[in-house]
Amino acid sequence: MNLASQSGETGCSQLLFANFNQDNTSLAVGTKSGYKFFSLSSVDKLEQIYECTDTEDVCIVERLFSSSLVAIVSLKAPRKLKVCHFKKGTEICNYSYSNTILAVKLNRQRLIVCLEESLYIHNIRDMKVLHTIRETPPNPSGLCALSISNDNCYLAYPGSATIGEVQVFDTVNLRAANMIPAHDSPLAAVVFDASGTKLATASEKGTVIRVFSIPEGQKLFEFRRGVKRCVSICSLAFSMEGLYLSASSNTETVHIFKLETQKEKPTEEPTTWGGYFGKVLMASTTYLPSQVTEMFTQGRAFATVRLPFSGHKNICALALLDGSAEPPNEILEQGSHDRPLTAQTYNTAGMKDVILTNWPSKYTSAVFNQDLSDHCLIACIRYGAAVKRPPLITVKRSPKTLL
Repeated sequence: MNLASQSGETGCSQLLFANFNQDNTSLAVGTKSGYKFFSLSSVDKLEQIYECTDTEDVCIVERLFSSSLVAIVSLKAPRKLKVCHFKKGTEICNYSYSNTILAVKLNRQRLIVCLEESLYIHNIRDMKVLHTIRETPPNPSGLCALSISNDNCYLAYPGSATIGEVQVFDTVNLRAANMIPAHDSPLAAVVFDASGTKLATASEKGTVIRVFSIPEGQKLFEFRRGVKRCVSICSLAFSMEGLYLSASSNTETVHIFKLETQKEKPTEEPTTWGGYFGKVLMASTTYLPSQVTEMFTQGRAFATVRLPFSGHKNICALALLDGSAEPPNEILEQGSHDRPLTAQTYNTAGMKDVILTNWPSKYTSAVFNQDLSDHCLIACIRYGAAVKRPPLITVKRSPKTLL
């Protein structure tokens, strides 16, 4: 979330950007003096794991999962994107664009650069521009979302500047997938779940949050954040398993909704006055205007969190914290030609050795003492038994040094 526009107003003059990585295991913060990464492994404290002071006024910093790949934009050069290996302190490449970069999104296949009226889709393996979506509706906030799934690698962005249309684009086959009429008011927030099969949306009105199936665009859930006041939704976030959805706004309340379908129960005759009243009320919704009927069918928050402040932009995430010192190790495996890298997460507890190679077919057995590449095939041996395949190149050291 780019905070540069309000940094002077909030009193946090140093803070320019804050965002979670794709699996909510770390937090990236951009400041006037550089950028920092924090681990989200503990509820007791926010542990800083890296700090860079080489680049000033960092208004965008996006990390690719738990890897060393990071995309950076500075206020001093707002049209220039730098892709770096932050642990080695080296720049991999840089690109310049025709206008200010408003947002950058990454997954294991694509890197998306969002300008006010265009979107650039890069292949993350070589950073080549695969496709450009031009003449999009004015999007001054850089609102867009990229699915982290390899199987459902979709991009979502506003399809209109006046109403809440969502354009869904297939970034693998490079074609439009759907246009979803989500809200009557312009969009304020969009987010995919981890599987890329659900999309949550909120409008500038901020009272209703909807969840749609992807790519079909069928409405699955509808939640009401409130009815007393319209608010500015700052962020939406799914939990990794897709069961919960959180929404934060410029108020002091963060809402958490549970995505579950109501099971049909056999009809029972009411036995109390309140039961009879409820039955009559629900029956009357057949004759009421649709706006009124929707209020009876919309879900309410499963839980809420009270913040000690209000009126500020913020960002939320739903993460599972197990108290371990490091997040689970990320394991990359060779995929098909159109999905070059897939990944699974394994807990590092009990891990003995790590297999590291770019071209497994070329090796039988050897021992290397240094990383071969950032985009390498990594697997693990748990107590000597290979998880996915026999060891080809074994690096006998702590897996933490490979992240």
